[in-house]
Amino acid sequence: MKVFVTGGTGFVGTFLCRELALQGHDVTILTRKQTPPTPIHTRIGFVTGDPTVQGPWMAAVGEHDWVINLAGASIFSYWTEKKKQEIYDSRILTTRNLVAALARGERPRLFCSTSAPGFYGDRGEEELTEASPPGTDFLARLAQDWEAEALKAQELGLRVAVTRFGVVLGPGGGILEKLTPLFRAFVGGPAGSGQQWFSWIHQMDLVGAFLFLLKNQELSGPVNFTAPHPVRNRDLAKALGRALNRPAWLPAPQFMMRLVMGELADVVLTGQKVLPAKLTAAGFQFLFPTIDLALGHILGEKGK
Repeated sequence: MKVFVTGGTGFVGTFLCRELALQGHDVTILTRKQTPPTPIHTRIGFVTGDPTVQGPWMAAVGEHDWVINLAGASIFSYWTEKKKQEIYDSRILTTRNLVAALARGERPRLFCSTSAPGFYGDRGEEELTEASPPGTDFLARLAQDWEAEALKAQELGLRVAVTRFGVVLGPGGGILEKLTPLFRAFVGGPAGSGQQWFSWIHQMDLVGAFLFLLKNQELSGPVNFTAPHPVRNRDLAKALGRALNRPAWLPAPQFMMRLVMGELADVVLTGQKVLPAKLTAAGFQFLFPTIDLALGHILGEKGK
């Protein structure tokens, strides 16, 4: 199968594209770089273009059987109004342009567009499924608008899935790249009270969920890509401490996080207890359903 991917050179995209190629799929990654990077697999190629701007790259979209939209500026920086607009535009414009490209010619079997548990906002102890209503903060409004752009492709007769990723755990990037040095230096611990929920997914289960979506045609609309056992932030810290054989007692004070991180700190200090209701009901089997299994696999003996 031929797969077109935006955001395919980031932490999540690199792993996903390599795994798809290893399973025999031909992957085309859209990149802004005029000189594309060296492919990590012979089945991976590149098309040059800026997904936030319509251009010649759009002609390639209809040549593929499956389109996966991962593109979006990182939220992990200090949020000025300019930065928030960049975060918003990178997602909305890319998705809007992809849908416009899909309208031009042949239709793929499936269009997957990323979203996030931020859709639900800060919901405390509430268990959240795909049927739960949205929140009202910046990330919740962003996710609603982002998903609405993707779901317009349904009007073209396409099957559309908006995949709400939990925090993706894997080696070589993501949140673990930020946290593990702190724990190894004996200064790791929970953020704030540590009571907030942390919804996550192992990168291998994320790939498995994508392939499961492809095979199970009854699945569409919002789909939570989260492990079935979310944990509180303090329990994440304890599990990471166990995996690294380090203590996990030093909390990061809320006032200090807000001073350093600004509005972004609220994303870390609040959370969502998100459950993968659709995947579970359809029979998806997680390889790493618990945080200890996931961290043990990712860190292994290197963490000791």
